[in-house]
Amino acid sequence: MGKHKLLLLGVDGGGTRCRARLADSHGGVLGEGAAGPANLRLGVQNSLAAVRIATDQCLERAGLGYGDCPIVACLALAGACEPVTLAQAQAVPLPFSRVILTSDARAACVGAHQGEDGGIVIVGTGSVGWAIAEGRDHRVGGWGFPVSDEGSGAWLGCEALRRVLWAYDGLIPWTGLLRLLFERFDEDGYAIVRWMGAAKPRDYASLAPAVVAKAGQGDAIAIELAKGAALHIDHIAANLLAIPVPRLCIMGGLGESILPFLAGPTQRNLVPPLGDALGGALHLARFESRRQRPVQAHG
Repeated sequence: MGKHKLLLLGVDGGGTRCRARLADSHGGVLGEGAAGPANLRLGVQNSLAAVRIATDQCLERAGLGYGDCPIVACLALAGACEPVTLAQAQAVPLPFSRVILTSDARAACVGAHQGEDGGIVIVGTGSVGWAIAEGRDHRVGGWGFPVSDEGSGAWLGCEALRRVLWAYDGLIPWTGLLRLLFERFDEDGYAIVRWMGAAKPRDYASLAPAVVAKAGQGDAIAIELAKGAALHIDHIAANLLAIPVPRLCIMGGLGESILPFLAGPTQRNLVPPLGDALGGALHLARFESRRQRPVQAHG
C-alpha cells in the first residue's frame, strides 16, 4: 500500500446500521465497513463504538492503521441534531485528525444532490425531511420515534401492532396482516405488551416489510397503513417544495415501497438521488479537508 498524504472517512450511522467508507484525497475508495446502529439518541458511547468498528474494518481492508496518515472524518449520525447529545459526542476523543459531526439526514441531502441545492425525505427506520437552499439548512420532522418520525418504518410497525390489539379486542376485523403479526407473538396480547417495554425503533421497523408486502397483496389494513404513511410523507414533501427547492428525492430503506402511495403532486416533483448519505459524508469530509486549517497527523 502506497503512502497517502491524507485520508477521508465518511460514516453514515442510522437507527439500524452504521456504514463507513475510507477514501484518498482524490475520492478513490480504499475500504468499507459496517456495524450495528449508530443513532446517538440510543447512547453516545454505543453509537461511537459502532463508528469505531466500521472504521476499523475500513482501515484493515485498506491495509492501514490509524497512525499511518491523517484522517479527516465526517460522522453523519442520526440524533446529531439534538444540541446536548451532539455536544456529548463532540467531547469524546476520537482517533481522527479532524472530525465534523452532522446528522445523517444532512449528509443524505448533500449526497443526493452532490452538494447542490435540493431537498430529500428519508423514509427508513425513522423519517425526516431535509433541504439545503441558498446556503441554509431546513429540517422537517425527525424528532425521534415515538413522538415524531411519522410515516417511517417504526411508525408503521407500531401502528400495525396497535391494530393487532384492536382486532384482539374485537374493535376491528382481523386481516391477513394482523393475523401474521399476531402469530409472531404466539397469539398472546400480553406478549406484545412485554415486547414493547424494551423494543427500539429498529424493532418496530422490522415489522414494516410485512405491512408493505401485505399492502401489495390487497390487505385492507396494510393498504390503510401504507396510505397513512404516505400522507405524512406528502406533508413533509409539500413543506420542502414550498421553500422552494429545485430538486426533491425520496430516500431510505422504505422509500421505494412508499412511492406508489404518494400523492400525484409529490410524485411529479421527485427526481432520483445522485448519491447517498455515505457519499454526502465523504463530500463534507473533503470540503472540511480543504479549509484553511492545518490537518495534524494522529500519532
